[in-house]
Amino acid sequence: MVTLNQLEVLVKVVEFKGFSGAAKALFTSQPAVSNHIRNLENSFGVQLVHRTSQGARPTPAGEVVVERAHRILGILDDLERTVAGYRGLGGGRLVLAGTTTLGTYLLPRLLSDFSARAPKVACQIRVGNEEAVESWLLRGEVALGLCAGTPRDDQLLAQGMFEEAMVLVAEPSSPLAGRTLRPADLADERFLVRESGSATRRLQEAALRTWGLEGAQQWEMWGSDTLKQAVCQGLGLAVVSEHVVRQETESGLLVTLTVQPALPTRTVSLVRRADRVLTPPEEAFVSLVRTVGEWPV
Repeated sequence: MVTLNQLEVLVKVVEFKGFSGAAKALFTSQPAVSNHIRNLENSFGVQLVHRTSQGARPTPAGEVVVERAHRILGILDDLERTVAGYRGLGGGRLVLAGTTTLGTYLLPRLLSDFSARAPKVACQIRVGNEEAVESWLLRGEVALGLCAGTPRDDQLLAQGMFEEAMVLVAEPSSPLAGRTLRPADLADERFLVRESGSATRRLQEAALRTWGLEGAQQWEMWGSDTLKQAVCQGLGLAVVSEHVVRQETESGLLVTLTVQPALPTRTVSLVRRADRVLTPPEEAFVSLVRTVGEWPV
């Protein structure tokens, strides 16, 4: 018998192009994911997923099932949101997403305030790069997302909340520390950048263009934590959000470099799908964020 859980697992396997990625997203084990897919294939009597050198891919039959699964899960999500409207803030669920920096360093702080006001609402945070967050919003898997700047898809609406400063950081013994730098002083430096699809990556590339350093050596690092550790180990410099490195700069593990011209700020936006009707918990979270004039401490 086909179950909703099996359909959700299949969707995640295809989305993350693998069993381990799906397991991580669903907070379960890889053997459990494999078991769900095997049982689902037995129910239909056809293979739905095959593994390739580029990861797990749906078979033609699998593509049909995934497409229908998205419809079914979307209907159930709409039903849940509709019923939640009758509960106000006395129950229901709030699913939020944020790009890596915002989802890791900002959303937990905002949810702490929200949870104090609506303790009976179950909350979930998803963190991914900009492409992942927009995809979740478009598919209706999350109601609201925090992103840097304006989304690329016309179906998404963004409301600017506040500004966030970007800084250039180095390890403490760097000879560049403690003085005002010009772009020419950075010409021979290596820059560490986030992975493609990250909002921070676009800002890092824009910063290098502003300084006329597009041709500087660049090493790609996946994730903010890897990027910070690499800078701490003296592998290069990095342009990051001031909030990502706040603890490291306060503790002396990293130093902020002063460069002229200075980097522009970036806008933190609350994003939603234009046609989505928000539930009371979602409306309450929007109202909370609108009261935030600057990054909460």
